[in-house]
Amino acid sequence: MPHYKLIYFNMRGRAEIIRYLFAYLDIQYEDHRISQDDWPAVKQTVPFGKIPILEVDGVPLHQSLAIGRFLAREAGLAGKTELEQCQVDAIIDTLDDFMSRFPWAEKKQDIKDQMFNELLTNDAPGLLQDLDLYLGKKDWFVGNSVTWADFYWDICSTTLLVLKQDLLDKHPKLVVLRKKVQSIPVIADWIKQRPETRM
Repeated sequence: MPHYKLIYFNMRGRAEIIRYLFAYLDIQYEDHRISQDDWPAVKQTVPFGKIPILEVDGVPLHQSLAIGRFLAREAGLAGKTELEQCQVDAIIDTLDDFMSRFPWAEKKQDIKDQMFNELLTNDAPGLLQDLDLYLGKKDWFVGNSVTWADFYWDICSTTLLVLKQDLLDKHPKLVVLRKKVQSIPVIADWIKQRPETRM
């Protein structure tokens, strides 16, 4: 079994999908959480100066979704066919496109608040409606079993609900999907034991 070391901040953020997949795979790994104070020194040592980084026997892998695909294939969560894999990737990319629009690193709080409010008020409803329609009457976003697209929805929506608690009030099917992911025993165990962080 390879030695896995995940390097990220003490937050869910972009590393949480990796942690979900490790939990699902029941693979032990080193969850190395760095402080903001340590980041400048760490930044100089990692590929492209960005985290998360997953070291596999010392080999650094970067880009959270590339790492996610690598682990999802191992877990059987990438989609059962090439067509399903494309559909899964499309949902994940759609969610990631939206989450990436938030100015997470903006230093001026008033500008940050304004931009967050605009995205949550004006843009999120359209995305949620599209996701709701895509899910339709299915149990999962793609195919007839859980994929890492469902995991990523739970992770992203958890953060969005921190920012706007009533965001899913008009989308009960999307709430049910969250609950289905969170009720998978290994995911439920991870959620129970993970460090409490806002994001």
